[in-house]
Amino acid sequence: MILDARVLDPEFVPREVVHRDSEVDALSNALSPVTDGEPADTALLFGPSGTGKTCLARYTVGQLRETVIDVRTQYVNCWQNYSRYRVLYSILEGLDRTIDIHRQSTPTDVLLERVQAYDGPPFVVVLDEVDQLEDTGVLYDLYRTHGVSMVLVANREEDLFAGLDDRLVSRLHGSQRVRFEKYGVDELAAILRARVIRGLTEDAVDDANLRYIADAAAGDARIAISTLRTAARVADRQGMDSLPESVIVDAVPEAREEIQRKNLDQLKPHQKVLYEIIEEHETIAPGTLYERYREQVADPRSDRTLRTYLNKLATYDLVVPEGENRGRIYRLASQES
Repeated sequence: MILDARVLDPEFVPREVVHRDSEVDALSNALSPVTDGEPADTALLFGPSGTGKTCLARYTVGQLRETVIDVRTQYVNCWQNYSRYRVLYSILEGLDRTIDIHRQSTPTDVLLERVQAYDGPPFVVVLDEVDQLEDTGVLYDLYRTHGVSMVLVANREEDLFAGLDDRLVSRLHGSQRVRFEKYGVDELAAILRARVIRGLTEDAVDDANLRYIADAAAGDARIAISTLRTAARVADRQGMDSLPESVIVDAVPEAREEIQRKNLDQLKPHQKVLYEIIEEHETIAPGTLYERYREQVADPRSDRTLRTYLNKLATYDLVVPEGENRGRIYRLASQES
């Protein structure tokens, strides 16, 4: 039944992006100076998880590489590469300039000097999950680097700007902003249909079941695609020629759990401490949560940073905030309210 398993991966970048034409146009226009050999202004992509920000950024930059012969690009996931050192190292990897760098001993300043010495063709850097950076000063470093254009991807504009230096905030004030809304059922069903056409045998799943998956995913393309993949794996292992409704229904919670595990696995150490404290309590107020957190870590972050961390956990459906101001509490998303 499965013809191309890659297509069923939520991280797969398709040949065409469905139902994001205006967003593609906006980012393409922002990057258009690169086609003339000039650096582009910074572009900012904001929206909830599963709305196609990463896919669109990688797709649009890929289209740029097909159009412009002389351009370099690099994708950096800041949730995995959250330190200044890791970001600079990843960028140098995109420039093929890490051969004599020792990751354990080369100073960060040496990496920065090498990046800022770049004198080649326009270089477009996509910084995904950019609100996860521990040292946002690296964005200012890159902003000042000749020939480098940035595409910054985050869930919430306020979380990104809360951690930026005032100098950079003023420079990004006029940047192109591309906002993403959750997909509708029809849009998600169309996205799934495009994946089915490339990844599964003909008539493997009917439109009614695709709409069921789309509705269950509640606007999140990652959950929808993961559900389709999970169901296809089960049916394929059992030698089925198509996806029955029973298999699809069972695949929905399994797909959600898989995504939740992945989100948990990529938490930064301080985020993981917050999550584990919430896990220990049925519900917990922010003041108590911060107090327990400071008891467990040697280098606690500021309250503002902790609020940003908690917003991130909520965005990825790991925790649920309830109430407002002094009445606010947190609980695990898996707990019934």
